Amino acid sequence: MKIAVIPARGGSKRIPRKNIKPFAGKPMIAYAIDAARRSELFDHIVVSTDDDEIAEVAVAHGATIPFRRPKELADDQTVTVPVIGHAVEAFRQRGEAPDQVCCIYPCVPFLRGSDLRAAHELFERSGAPYVYPVVPFHSSPWRGMRRLPSGQMQFVHPEYELSRTQDLEKCYFDAGQFYWGRADAWTGGLRMHSNGTGWEIEPHRVVDIDNGDDWLRAELLAKVL
Repeated sequence: MKIAVIPARGGSKRIPRKNIKPFAGKPMIAYAIDAARRSELFDHIVVSTDDDEIAEVAVAHGATIPFRRPKELADDQTVTVPVIGHAVEAFRQRGEAPDQVCCIYPCVPFLRGSDLRAAHELFERSGAPYVYPVVPFHSSPWRGMRRLPSGQMQFVHPEYELSRTQDLEKCYFDAGQFYWGRADAWTGGLRMHSNGTGWEIEPHRVVDIDNGDDWLRAELLAKVL
């Protein structure tokens, strides 16, 4: 059984009510639900939330709320793995046994069903505990600099100060969109990033929406995608 779990708590601080805020004509979380539905991969698409309004919006757009997220997993410090692990255990308590579980973040307006399918193919082929989308750094972090209290700039890796960017090892960052994982990896608390396999996604469709500037950038991008 394959399930999609969209974690969407109600207490977002930097952009209040971010998960259901209108974006390009519909609530933000609707894009994650739509991508999951269009992938045609999932037996269940559920939203893990502690919030009544989010639950109502999610159901209106095609998701289900078979359980509520407990308060101890809905604060600012809670990380993703235990939230998805809780969802898996909730299904097991209902007598269902998902084996592949995809966590889809709620603020992914440019995610496509085809992305979920392509990453799932790698997930099946690789046998990895997790597969998630990654994007190459636009500018090599090997030549990153820190700013000292005096204002002077200092290379974090001074050994690469004279290196050409194209000669350095390519580095990637987590696109922050979704994570395919084995059920036992989620419930066992296995870390996603250091145990996962990366699937490269188109950089122009990746926007990490954490503050007002990010939201504005995403709105501008939506006009051309």
